[in-house]
Amino acid sequence: MAVEEFVSKTLELLQDEREAEIEETRLWQENISLKDLQNKGVCLLKLHIGSLSTGLYGRTVLILEPRKHLGLSSLPSNSFGPGDIVGLYDTDGCTAASQIASGIVTRVSQASVHVAFDDSKDGLSFNTDALYNLLKLANDVTYKRMKNALNALNRYNNGPAANLITVLFGDSKPSSQSQPNEVGFFNLNLDDSQREAVSYALSQRELAVIHGPPGTGKTTTVVEIILQAVKQGQKVLCCAPSNVAVDNLVERLAQCKAKVLRLGHPARLLDSIKKHSLDAILAQSDNANIITDIRKDIDTAFMGMKKKQEKGERVNFRREIAELRKELKTRESTAIAQILKSADVVLSTNTGACDDGPLKFLPAEHFDWVVIDECAQALESSCWIPLLRAHKCILAGDYKQLPPTIKSHKAASKGLSLSLMERLIQMYGDSVVRMLTVQYRMNSAIMDWASKEMYQGRLTAHSSVERHLLKDLPGVTCVEETNTPLLLIDTAGCGLSEMEVTDEQSKGNQGEVDIVDLHIKALTEAGVKAKDIAVIAPYNLQVDLLRQKLSTRHPELEIKSVDGFQGREKEAVVLSLVRSNRKGEVGFLAEDRRINVAVTRARRHIAVVCDSQTVKNHAFLKSLIDHVTEFGETRTAFEYIQDIVPQNYSRNHRDATTKMSASSSTSTKQKVRAQAPNNTKQGQKKSTNNGKENTACSEKRTKPRTSSENEQNKNRDAEIREQVEKFLKDLNQFELQFPSSFNSHDRLLVHKIAEELCLVHESKGEGKDRCITVSRPLKMAPAVETAQKEEEAEEEEEEEDTIPNPQREPQSQPLLDLKSLHLERMKREQQRREENAQQKKQHNNNIPAAQTQSSKKAKGKKRTKAGACDIAAAAAPEDDFDTLIGAVMKADSVCSFVKCKASVLTLGQLCIFCNRQYCLSHHIPEVHGCGDKAKSHARMRISKEGVLYAGSGKKDKSMDVNKKAYLQRKLDSKLKDMESKRKPKSKEKDS
Repeated sequence: MAVEEFVSKTLELLQDEREAEIEETRLWQENISLKDLQNKGVCLLKLHIGSLSTGLYGRTVLILEPRKHLGLSSLPSNSFGPGDIVGLYDTDGCTAASQIASGIVTRVSQASVHVAFDDSKDGLSFNTDALYNLLKLANDVTYKRMKNALNALNRYNNGPAANLITVLFGDSKPSSQSQPNEVGFFNLNLDDSQREAVSYALSQRELAVIHGPPGTGKTTTVVEIILQAVKQGQKVLCCAPSNVAVDNLVERLAQCKAKVLRLGHPARLLDSIKKHSLDAILAQSDNANIITDIRKDIDTAFMGMKKKQEKGERVNFRREIAELRKELKTRESTAIAQILKSADVVLSTNTGACDDGPLKFLPAEHFDWVVIDECAQALESSCWIPLLRAHKCILAGDYKQLPPTIKSHKAASKGLSLSLMERLIQMYGDSVVRMLTVQYRMNSAIMDWASKEMYQGRLTAHSSVERHLLKDLPGVTCVEETNTPLLLIDTAGCGLSEMEVTDEQSKGNQGEVDIVDLHIKALTEAGVKAKDIAVIAPYNLQVDLLRQKLSTRHPELEIKSVDGFQGREKEAVVLSLVRSNRKGEVGFLAEDRRINVAVTRARRHIAVVCDSQTVKNHAFLKSLIDHVTEFGETRTAFEYIQDIVPQNYSRNHRDATTKMSASSSTSTKQKVRAQAPNNTKQGQKKSTNNGKENTACSEKRTKPRTSSENEQNKNRDAEIREQVEKFLKDLNQFELQFPSSFNSHDRLLVHKIAEELCLVHESKGEGKDRCITVSRPLKMAPAVETAQKEEEAEEEEEEEDTIPNPQREPQSQPLLDLKSLHLERMKREQQRREENAQQKKQHNNNIPAAQTQSSKKAKGKKRTKAGACDIAAAAAPEDDFDTLIGAVMKADSVCSFVKCKASVLTLGQLCIFCNRQYCLSHHIPEVHGCGDKAKSHARMRISKEGVLYAGSGKKDKSMDVNKKAYLQRKLDSKLKDMESKRKPKSKEKDS
């Protein structure tokens, strides 16, 4: 690709991205109220100036705070961060006309926000008594710096990066040194892949790419490369797209006693490395006292200018301030140049290495190497800012993780999201890449999925982490949650559908929030510290819901979005995938790299909470679910059902139960521990150091099932089924409790058998005391008693009733319900009518008595009519076929409701539950006796589809809890806003 073509195309895409940011800001300003902007976190309203001072390069730094006299001690929740471009406005609004100045956020705390402003020629003046609004703006500075770098690239001729540019654009191939020197490593613990990467980077003349998958020690390798370069007398400029990544490198290099210098405002840096910042070193230089005195003189002149009312005196103060600032810049420039030249490694963000920053005091040929860490997360145009300063570059990162965030979908689709690292790998292949293959973070079960799906199966787990689990941490007990590296909590079929707030372009799932809460509770009760756990969700609304639920109870628990947690790691990670809908839509979960990042943050335990039926519609997500199911533990959300009962779910409904039990994701829990057979030896060695409890847990870990194990499982299933059926035979026993000695697989079998037999099954207790209880449904108990009484009455009335009581044969019908009883009664009635017909032939003299007896029965019991065929069979002799047909036609033309003789030939309706015709007065299922079937059918549809239909019962008019909380917050903020707008009576009116 020609340089000119690349520059023109990238400038065009950057302009699209810039316009997308400006358009977003414009829409915010025009269409959204200031209060809503503050709720979105992009605006802070009615702040006052807490203090004012002069910072580096003569910038004016304002500390803006909420009005403490109104009881507002902290700022509202916001998304402001160091480096953000903000506009300062008066209280009239956030329009272009009301903008006072624009500045850069240098620091944000809960109580204040620090903003640095560049003075204009006339100087800035702020009223300390006034109130101001602060609005986040599109980052114009970053855009201008990238644009300047691309223009410089386009006209680049004979600078230090001339050969590097030809290599990066494919005009010439990368070259290596003819005789590479033997490397004496500073870090003796490097593995083979890391040593090879360091040696390769040192041997190349222009380009080396280090591909570091999660946990493979990429930063360790980059630090070793930098130290080796410094050892050779090279000057290194080290950059990264984020301040956090740069600070991490500064920390590691400082530990190795390298002379490092961190560029950037001290307020943006970690406290541990502030001593390496330019400000801190400048404060210790020979000119430090003079520079400090000049700054004090500037502050004094500012205060004097405010006190003077006459225009002439104010002009004198401004002239004095201008002269002092000129002298300040001269002395600072000299001191900064000396500090920069003495440093071996200068570190900054990509955009911080621009020509209008501190590096302008250095000559163009000062640096020999440029190292860009996390290169795959940076826009290529930002990488060209530092690349033009050296003849060799080292690019490190992982292009299988998240790319840079881009607002313009058009620009992203046309190639703006393609990083420099990924482009070079597409151009040169593996010839310029060295991949790190040993990872030091994850249990092998967690790693195997990412290795197979993203890294061609090349990753191997180091022996120190290969089998580590949460139970190995000090103070953590051995329970099921701490003894498995992979856990899937499946919500499929439980009615825990996703929610969508109309005012937010995000999604949440309250049911998953409740399940995450229960799992966090189980982990913390087992001894896992909250600071070692992270809860990750792909949607910001879900993150907010999780924080509302968990932050108060677990202050040290880290809850972030997937994008916000990239580059981090925790001992345990709980991942909520949110999406649960009938259409199977997964949204931007379809971004494979996002899921890769989420899963690989975990060291010892990853718990995935999701609706498998929804997420399995995407192949990559399906591979994750299948991996956890095969090598980990799978639980259904029904195990948590006693704490979170899904809306519109009926445990007693046969159809719903049958459907749910048919789905493997909702009615079964497969447990196969995620430890490969080849890890057995190391596991045995490790278990000797963990005491008896951990040894027992290690023995409990299972391998892939063999035929003998399957036979044992079948036998165990038969034993438990026999106990449950014995419980069903004993009508005096209402509850069956299984012992706590049952393992999780035994409890799974109990759940499964009870679900098949329509019994209530609940897990009670925690840890070792956890047991499962099976009982008859409460609604069935009265039905059983009623059935017994009816059977006894019928046996007394009929002398020759030989129909057996279905309760005496529990094997053929394990559990009675109203439907089965009704069918049994109909069968008996039909048999009685057949017997009566025979008796009419044989005993004509007994007909009046039989009619009297049958009429008494009809009065004593109100029964639903039998079908047309039943009536005809009872009314007509068996040998008179024509009479039988006539009776059927006559019965079919009349309403099937008891004592109703209305014709249904023209205005009849067929009941879908009993398949009979009824008139318009009796066609409603609740009227003619099919009410229970209609309700069950409606419950099933609602549970499946999440939509209320006519006839499905009363609509739940109660407001959703989350929507109610959201509206309450809006109401509170509105009331506060109205209260603040109240103007006190002026003193003139009072007088």
